[in-house]
Parts: sequence; C-alpha cells; structure tokens
Amino acid sequence: MELKEAFSRRGSMLMSGRGWVMPTCLLCAYGFFANLRPSEPFLTPYLLGPDKNLTEKQVFNEIYPVWTYSYLALLFPVFLATDYLRYKPVIILQGLSLIVTWFMLLYAQGTLAVQFLEFFYGISTATEVAYYAYIYSMVDSTVYQKVTSYCRTATLTGFTVGSLTGQILISVANWSLFSLNVISLICVSIAFATSWFLPMPNKSLFFHQNLKSQARKDLNAASTFKRHITEESDDLEAQMPLNRKEKSGDSQISASSNRNIHLIHVLRTLWNHFLTCYSSRTLLCWSVWWALSTCGYCQVINYTQGLWEKVAPSSHSAIYNGVVEAVSTLLGAVVVFAIGYIKISWSSWGELLLGLFSLIIAISVYIMDTIGIIWVCYVSYILFRSLYMLLITIATFQIAANLSMECYALVFGVNTFIALVLQTLITLIVVDSSGLGLDLFTQVNTFFCL
Repeated sequence: MELKEAFSRRGSMLMSGRGWVMPTCLLCAYGFFANLRPSEPFLTPYLLGPDKNLTEKQVFNEIYPVWTYSYLALLFPVFLATDYLRYKPVIILQGLSLIVTWFMLLYAQGTLAVQFLEFFYGISTATEVAYYAYIYSMVDSTVYQKVTSYCRTATLTGFTVGSLTGQILISVANWSLFSLNVISLICVSIAFATSWFLPMPNKSLFFHQNLKSQARKDLNAASTFKRHITEESDDLEAQMPLNRKEKSGDSQISASSNRNIHLIHVLRTLWNHFLTCYSSRTLLCWSVWWALSTCGYCQVINYTQGLWEKVAPSSHSAIYNGVVEAVSTLLGAVVVFAIGYIKISWSSWGELLLGLFSLIIAISVYIMDTIGIIWVCYVSYILFRSLYMLLITIATFQIAANLSMECYALVFGVNTFIALVLQTLITLIVVDSSGLGLDLFTQVNTFFCL
C-alpha cells in the first residue's frame, strides 16, 4: 500500500511538472507583449504635442486624475469578478482594454475623449490582479516561487525592451511619437491574441475552490434523482409534466438562493481573513508603509514626465525618457533579484533599513522637484524607482511570510485599495481642477511629504 501511494504521489508530481510549463510560457508571453509599449515613456510629450494639442492644465488637472478615480472604483468589483470568473476572462478583458486605450491614443481628440481613454487604462490597471493570480490556480504550490519569478521577469523585460526601443526609434531613427503608439497598439494586440490560448483554470481562491468535488456531488444527485424517477408508479409518472414545471421553478429558486448564500459565505470568509491578518502588529506596520509608499509612488510616476517636460521641453531639447525608464526598471529588477540572496535578519534590521531608504527616496523626490537640471532629475528618478522596488520587495517578504494564499491575495488587495483611497483624496484636493488645481512643482512637493 505504501509503495502504491508513493507511485501515486510521484505520478501527480510528474503531472504537475508537465502541467505548469505551457500556461506559464503563455502567461509570460502575454506579460511581455502587454508591457512592450515603446510610446509609454513619451505619453506626456505626445499629449502636449501637436498630435493632441492639449494644454498642461487639461493633461495634469483634468485628464490624468480620471485614471486614479477609475482604478479605485473598479478595484474591488474586479477583485471579486476575477475570482468568480476564474481569471482568464479578466485577462482577456485587460488585453481588450489595452487595445482600446492605444487605439484611442492614436485617434481620440479633445479632453473628453482622452478622459475616456484614461478610464479604459484604469480598467487595464485594475485587472492586473488576474495576471498574477492566474498562475497560482494552474500550478502546484511547489513551483509558486519559480513561476512568479518568470512572470515578473517577463513584465519587467517587456517594459525595459519597450522603453529602449522607443528611445532608439526617436533618437536614432527619428520616428514620430504617433508611430511609437502604432507599435504599442500592435504589441498589445498580440498580447490580447495570446490570452485566448490560456487554459481555463478549474479552481479559484474563494468561489471555486474545488469544482471537481462539486461536479461529483452533482453527478450523484442526478443519478439518485434518476433512480427515484424509474421507481415511480404509472399514476405518478402520468403527472410528471406538471411536477416537472414545479420542480423546475423550485430548482431555479434554489439555485438563486444557493448563489446568494455562497456569495455571503465568501464575503464572510474574506472578513474573517481580514480580521485575522491585521490583528498582527508587525503585518499592520508593514501594510501601513505599503499603502503610503505605493500612494506616493503612483503619484510621482503619474506626473514625472510632466515635470521633465517643464524642466526641458521636448520641443526645444532632446528627451531621454525611454532610457531613464529602461535603466530604472532594469536596475530595480537586479536589486529585487539580488535581495533574494542576501542573508539578513529582516525582523531585526528590516524597519531600520526601511526608514533609511525611505528617507533617501524622499530626498531624491525633493531634489528632482527643486533642482532645475534635467540630468539631475533623471538620476534622482532612477534612484527613487529602484529603491522603491527594493523596499516593496522587502515589505512583500515580511507580509507574506506567514500568510496562506487566500490571506496573501486579500492583504495585498486591501493595501492597494487603501493606497488608492489616499491617492484619490490627494488627487481630488491637490491635483484636480475642481479642487486646488496646484501647479506641477507644488504637486510633486506634496508627494514628497508622503
């Protein structure tokens, strides 16, 4: 018996070993092409340039805030829909929203049209959760770390290659920004086509934890019902058309009731996980830092291109946004990779390093905002972005150390939601034209305080 069980376990391991390769390769291909967007580092010059002919106030105070609002509004519904629909349909939706975004970026004109563009970009950002959650439903837990590394590397590589390609085409081949957007549209279209070939998962974290056992229950219920029907008398059988209608109506009511009960059960499970996770003081501290830093990071990323455009206008000087984005991403990826091999007691030194590097990040943002030299801005941005990637990785290690997969997804979802709430409040008060509508340099000084 023990020998038989050993062979059975070995067989399942071999099956999982074969099963994770194809979905991982497809997901990596999707992540690479979805992030291979040569025009993204030059988005602000494109919107302010002759192609769109928008003003700085329209771009920074009326258009860019729409992304923040739509991201916040969609995050929680998309989180539940991702789990309920089992990831693949949401990944397809992300690919479609990217196509709509870049198609509108090519042909949409006017403030309102570009605001709709930002809404679709908010959809693509909110649906990123499906990309990172999909693979965990397809592979064995023994290869989680490996496939996570592959998928993350694919997205970073795509962004780096896209940024470098855009810079080379502008600086060397003298291509227009419109042409870069055409290439970006082609790349996201390839990603969208790739998403259709992803296998459909049989389970998810909350709604579909074990579909196979549920299918067996349904089969047993069907066979029991069938035996019951064959044992009925002729008189009862003659009345079956009427009874079938009643049973059909009852079954529909029962199915609707079961769905409602299941949704309540899922929400109650999420709430219990939430209380359990945030009762830990250590996890709470790291989560607070996560939310504040992510809020500040997103705001700086959103408006950095505008700051560079103010310091060195693209109409009067050469711009190197693509190189800067590529170098910062590549350096961040190297730092993130190296941190996995550094032996240090994070419980003892983690908070000290967190405070030290957070101070350096704040100083780099302040220098970028106050020193009106474009190359100083570039270097400060590279330092800011690479250190943020380092710290967010350390925070990830600390938060995920003792969490189950369900709690892991919930905690990072809640942290991101809190970060977006803070970001939305700052955008409403500081950035939006309906609020204070401050100028760009004052905005970045506000982000420095975070």
